[in-house]
Amino acid sequence: MPDTSTVADLEQTEVGSYFVANYPPFSVWTPEAVGTDARAALASVAPADTPLGVYLHIPFCRKRCHFCYFRVYTDKNAKEVEQYLDLLGREWELYANQPAMAGRPFNFVYFGGGTPSFLSTRQLETLVKRVTASRSWDTAEEITFECEPGTITRPKLAAIRGIGVTRLSLGVENFSDRILEVNGRAHRSPEITRVYQEARDLAFPQINIDLIAGMLGETDENWADCVKRTVDLAPDSVTIYQMELPYNTTISRDLLKHGGQFDEPVAQWSIKRRWVAEAFAALERAGYTIGSAYTAVKDPAKTRFLYRDRLWQGADMVGLGVASFGHINGVHLQNVDTWEKYAEAINRGEIPLGRAYRPTAEERMIREFVLQLKRGSVRPAYFLGKYGVKVRDRFRDQIASLGADGLLASAGDDVIAITREALLRVDTLLPRFFLPQHTGIRYT
Repeated sequence: MPDTSTVADLEQTEVGSYFVANYPPFSVWTPEAVGTDARAALASVAPADTPLGVYLHIPFCRKRCHFCYFRVYTDKNAKEVEQYLDLLGREWELYANQPAMAGRPFNFVYFGGGTPSFLSTRQLETLVKRVTASRSWDTAEEITFECEPGTITRPKLAAIRGIGVTRLSLGVENFSDRILEVNGRAHRSPEITRVYQEARDLAFPQINIDLIAGMLGETDENWADCVKRTVDLAPDSVTIYQMELPYNTTISRDLLKHGGQFDEPVAQWSIKRRWVAEAFAALERAGYTIGSAYTAVKDPAKTRFLYRDRLWQGADMVGLGVASFGHINGVHLQNVDTWEKYAEAINRGEIPLGRAYRPTAEERMIREFVLQLKRGSVRPAYFLGKYGVKVRDRFRDQIASLGADGLLASAGDDVIAITREALLRVDTLLPRFFLPQHTGIRYT
């Protein structure tokens, strides 16, 4: 990740990671730590008061979006999909027998991808039956399921509701069929409104709409239309990400090789920030509350994003599936990142870990501080109670630098808050709080 001043001043969207998803950076995680740290963490009893979640990676898609950087497959047949789901179930069974899992109920569940809704109704129900056979998720406070609108039928949506999903996240991204096509999305706009209405009819407790600001070909007019159509649908929450170009996207590879595959530019960062600001303002006028740098919710008293909040406060999560990330008993984990290695490990009866990292207490504190700052504010009392750290003193220079740049709203004893302008570029500001050895290095 470039240093803060470079990122903040850069207007052109260059190839590289922008979004801060974890700390320390993934580039310091190692295969060696699987043996020295990860296995030991799994073999030890975990604190009973640490919430436990599970992430199920469904890596199948009808098409690969040009901006996608996840491990996904578009060429697998039904038999191969079912083989993968069998591996996924067996992986959970390997985890379920670990001492770190003993007696711990699921607090949250997340189906991500890829495209979880790519699965047939039968495949989905078989997978859920397999996973819940050894541990029920009836008491989970939140079950999130990501959907690509074009993969959804009403019977499948009913099956998704039937497995207990409480938060349905629709990967809309944009309402323009032209922009969806240019960016490699498989669905089209009529499918969005159809699926949204069917989800409302089935009484999902929370429906979220995902948008991306700055897709290839995005314009002021189109973005305003996307925001208006989102407000008109009145989802319970809206998630908006600014388009970034990690190294392994189709767009990034084309830019690095000067291939000329794409005629449409990616918007500059200043334009993407303006678009998100306009969307937030429109959502606030419609009664929404801005909950983070990326989210707006209609009713904060009823609508939460537990998966995010639990992880930003240090929860444990089992990451199931090829290349999945997790955190168990004080150790960051990632699975091997190819289908073949994933299958080979599970067939040997091993949890398919590829790399790991045991953060120090200071690194765990920094991780929670920077991730919680994405909500726009942090409460010093939380860090004093959990880590015994006075964050106003620990980060005195960094907080002062935010003030000097006009990005600090308050820094009192009760709350440290950043301005809306800072929130819109928060991922570029977070490296200020990193340890020196973690700044100026590649993030992934």
